[in-house]
Amino acid sequence: MNLTDMRTLVRRDLHDEDAANYRWTNDELDRHITRAVKELSEAMPLEQKAILATTNGSRELSVATLTGRVMLEAIEYPIDKFPKQYRRFALWGDTATLLDSVIPDGSNCHVYYGKLHSLDAGGSTIPAQYEDLVATGAAGYAALEWSFYTVNRVNTGGKQSPIDYFNWSKERLALYRTEIRRLSRRNRTRIRSLYKPYYPIVSQTTDYGP
Repeated sequence: MNLTDMRTLVRRDLHDEDAANYRWTNDELDRHITRAVKELSEAMPLEQKAILATTNGSRELSVATLTGRVMLEAIEYPIDKFPKQYRRFALWGDTATLLDSVIPDGSNCHVYYGKLHSLDAGGSTIPAQYEDLVATGAAGYAALEWSFYTVNRVNTGGKQSPIDYFNWSKERLALYRTEIRRLSRRNRTRIRSLYKPYYPIVSQTTDYGP
């Protein structure tokens, strides 16, 4: 799947396949596709691992070089240990601060993070099973744009065209957003056995008193 293939899927959903009379230009569709890809990336980013150098005597680690970063999952330091040693950290902007007793000595660490998916002329990092979902979201946004654009304009579809596009876009976007929420990393139950949490877990059922 590449960007051209994705445009084809979106145009098929929009019934906009007459190349001599497209309603949407490629640039317009690309903008809506990019939006849908970003939202998918926020829900389930591309998992990456980077090797970054620490600073001797400093707990602060710059993650500014991790372009397209959506989230920071874990920091392993020191590396090449078994079992792996993960450090508690706090993230502020592009700086991660290690919070436990180990102070880096300038050696490398492993950073596990999620980044934006790519979709361009050369290919895509989007899992194949979610390509139709991206097309659904992009088509929904394109139809919503068209419904606003055609209000109070002369069109061959009759007075109902803006309303029809608006209702169709609402249905597509509702389906798309429901699935995005279902896939979201924030909704997943994950086992966090890498390290103890920095903030203690607060019981939702027991009152320990003052």
